[in-house]
Amino acid sequence: MHKRFTDIKLIELKMGHHQLDSLDEQILKLIATNARIPFLEVARACNVSGAAIHQRIQKLTNLGILKGSEFVIDPEKIGYETCAYIGIYLKDPESFDNVIKALEAIPEVVECHFTTGKYDMFIKIYAKNNHHLLSVIHDKLQPLGLARTETLISFNEAIKRQMPIMVDTINEE
Repeated sequence: MHKRFTDIKLIELKMGHHQLDSLDEQILKLIATNARIPFLEVARACNVSGAAIHQRIQKLTNLGILKGSEFVIDPEKIGYETCAYIGIYLKDPESFDNVIKALEAIPEVVECHFTTGKYDMFIKIYAKNNHHLLSVIHDKLQPLGLARTETLISFNEAIKRQMPIMVDTINEE
């Protein structure tokens, strides 16, 4: 085996990456497109047995590559017409853990990320309308000990997709 290839594999293992073979990739592509696809249909598409698919799905789940399946609710269809991203500046950076716990208790907050750049954290919120958004910011976020926030309202989600399954190619020298 090529030394550079071995080094990359070692780095991937240390970083928690898992090597996927072509069957794993085929399975992931099929179920990412349709999480409700029957295992037997996946087996037929991959030319293997249903038991083999079941075992692979279990392996991918145990490795943490698959994190389950879910139904996705369209926020607009249930009355949440405003999607906003809010950059949060904390007064005290040591209050991260307390702020995270408080954010978890706010149902309108659907994502929270620690980021590089000017914000201490970045959150995604759904609100019924702009008035509701303002209420969430003033009544639920500001009391958390924030220095300030910057809000960006999303007009439309142009792209939303699963992480693509791409085959890694390594040029051997």
